[in-house]
Amino acid sequence: MAGAMAATSPRQVTSGYYRNNLYVLLGLNVLAGLLAWAAPAESPLPLWPPIAAAVLSYLGAVFWLYELAGPGLLALFAVTATCLSGDWLTQTPQGSSLIASGLMRLDPLSGGAVLGTTMAAMLLGHWYLNSPGMSLAPLVRLTTGMIAAVVLRAAVSGVGLTLSWQAAGHFSTNQWLFIGLRWLTGIAGAMAVAVAARQTLKVPNTQSATGILYVGVIVTFLGELTAQLLSSRSDFPL
Repeated sequence: MAGAMAATSPRQVTSGYYRNNLYVLLGLNVLAGLLAWAAPAESPLPLWPPIAAAVLSYLGAVFWLYELAGPGLLALFAVTATCLSGDWLTQTPQGSSLIASGLMRLDPLSGGAVLGTTMAAMLLGHWYLNSPGMSLAPLVRLTTGMIAAVVLRAAVSGVGLTLSWQAAGHFSTNQWLFIGLRWLTGIAGAMAVAVAARQTLKVPNTQSATGILYVGVIVTFLGELTAQLLSSRSDFPL
């Protein structure tokens, strides 16, 4: 989400969008820090990434409060890098092949891109209610980023699914049901939402596009949560 926000132009989007949503990121990272603090000793989680990201989110919000676009964008990039590093630190080695290692690195990057671009686009669409005079170009760009993120996620999950199938030899009926749910919501559903929102912006109708993106937030969260459940029992991201 921080990376998607950083990809929007401060010349076309008012500073309140960045400031308010950095507070959202601050809250999410504080929650992640509390979860890391309470993690059991047998499966510890690194504490410094969410704390650092929370501090950076607060500093970024202060920068945008004073219309300091340059430092504000740097803060967003720093939050992105810190959160991604924290996710990689929580990974345990899965398999020994270069492909398996690469997929595990791409897993949080691709999944985060889908969730982040969708959330950032939905919040930006909502922000047009506060600043209706803004250009539509940033929102169009984010919906395009959604499409690219879903394509990347489909590639990572598709390769992981193929390798997991080859390693296991078969999937149970329950696994197939969850795999179907994962792909129908997190991949096909997310792509349909992104395309529909982008087409709606050609009308143009930001309110309808924002409503569609609300649905996108739901289906992407459902898809990624299902993917997490499936991947917990596999050496590859599904």
